[in-house]
This record gives sequence, structure tokens and C-alpha cells, in this order.
Amino acid sequence: MDYQVIALDLDGTLLTPEKKILSESLTALENARKSGAKVIIVTGRHFVAIHPFYQSLALDTPAICCNGALLYNYQEKKVLESDPLQAEQAIKLIDLLDSYDVHGLMYADDAMIYQEATGHIIRTENWARALPASQRPVFKKVNSIREAADDVSAIWKFALTDTDIVKLQNFTDVVESELGLACEWSWHDQVDIAQSGNSKGKRLAQWVESQSLSMSQVIAFGDNYNDISMLKNAGLGVAMGNASDKVKDSADLVIGTNVEPGIAEIVNKYFSEQQSTACN
Repeated sequence: MDYQVIALDLDGTLLTPEKKILSESLTALENARKSGAKVIIVTGRHFVAIHPFYQSLALDTPAICCNGALLYNYQEKKVLESDPLQAEQAIKLIDLLDSYDVHGLMYADDAMIYQEATGHIIRTENWARALPASQRPVFKKVNSIREAADDVSAIWKFALTDTDIVKLQNFTDVVESELGLACEWSWHDQVDIAQSGNSKGKRLAQWVESQSLSMSQVIAFGDNYNDISMLKNAGLGVAMGNASDKVKDSADLVIGTNVEPGIAEIVNKYFSEQQSTACN
């Protein structure tokens, strides 16, 4: 196949549990880029929280962030395309969060804003403090998420976490039925709420088309439910060994876990083949 694009989810896929990129993956992706491949990050993260990985990969492509809510250009430091929550949608969601006693992390503008520090937020802030200042994501603790929502220009998504998974599942049912927003699980205890219609697969397809390419020329790697939309539509959808069965069933191929060099092996296989064909 004439693969030209490598689309990479971060957490649980390219990143190890320690939030590192395997050396094998770095080398393989660098060689793929040298051969002409376009490597793009497709993540649920805010663009302020992927600096170290973007820089390690030495990318020049934009990044698809917040599960497809926006396309961000790191060179020009600006949002190229986006579909954020409308102000009235965000307020209604915040009111529901309060009434159901669910805590949310609001991804807005260039920061992640919270009212109560959940375990997920504490873990992420601890990771951020270990980074150089230039790569450190911005967290803001506020007295009122509702008031903070009035002071931002764009709200990309809300990330909700709770130890009570059934409670989260029931809450997402209410959000989908009453507000019509998109709810996607990005971890076993985290659900992301964003504008309906946003997905990694949709934004990736739009960007690929802008490059005069097709999704059949994409190899996509992912591990969680929010990756299904791109795994299904890619020319080669690759699920990690640590993915759930539903995600694996949506992929064309299942490889090892995110602590094994499966990504490197796939990239080397297909791009080495392309280079050999080009030389003959």
C-alpha cells in the first residue's frame, strides 16, 4: 500500500505508562519522516500538554487535539480549525456537573481549568512540574468553573473523571440525551464531553484531504474508544495490545502493548518496503 501518513494517539499508544516515547519508536518515526511520511499527533490532550512529545518527534505538522475539537499549528502558535462548545452549552453542562456532583476539567483557550483537584488532575500536575518551564502545560484552579467559563474565548472540551464508573456512565447518558453533546471515553475512568460531531477520525480525514491524500494512505495507531473513529477509517488501523476488545475489533491489526516496540516494527515494515520499491 502507498501509505503516506502516520497518525498517532499519545496516552496508552505512543507513550509508555511513564509518559515516555520508546527509543525504537523515535528512530522509526524519524526515518519514516525522512522518507517523506507525514507524522501527525491525534490526541485527546490539550495542545498545551503535548509540547515534550511534539518536540521529541521534531514534527512540522499541526496537531489534532481534544479528540478532534481543534487543529493546532505549533509553528505559528494558532488554532487553524475548531468546533468548540457554545457558551450556552457549556453553562448547561456545568449546571449538570454541579447537580450530579461530578467534577470536570475544562479545556479552554490555552489552559486547563478546574475547581476541585481530582486524582487525575493531581497526577497530571505532578507530571507537568517535572517538565522544563517551556514545555509545562498551564493549569488554573478557580473558585468557580461557571464564572471561569464566562472569561474564556473557546471551550474545547470537558474531561470528567470519577472512581464510580457507573456514575460516570449514567451522567454521560444524561448529557447525550439532554444536551446532545458528544461523550467519548479516553481512559477507563475518564470521559470527554465536546461538541457533537467532533472526533479524531473526522478531523484527521479533513486534514488528510487538505494534503491531497486519502484516508486509505493513513496508518493510524490507537488504544481507546476515542480512537475508534480513526482506526476504522484509516487504510491500516492498528490497535495496541493494551486496548479493550471493542477497540481491537475496530482495527485491522493488533500489536503489542505500549511498552513493546510494535509501533516501530509496523512503521519500519511499511516504510522500508516503500523505500525499497522506490529504489528499484
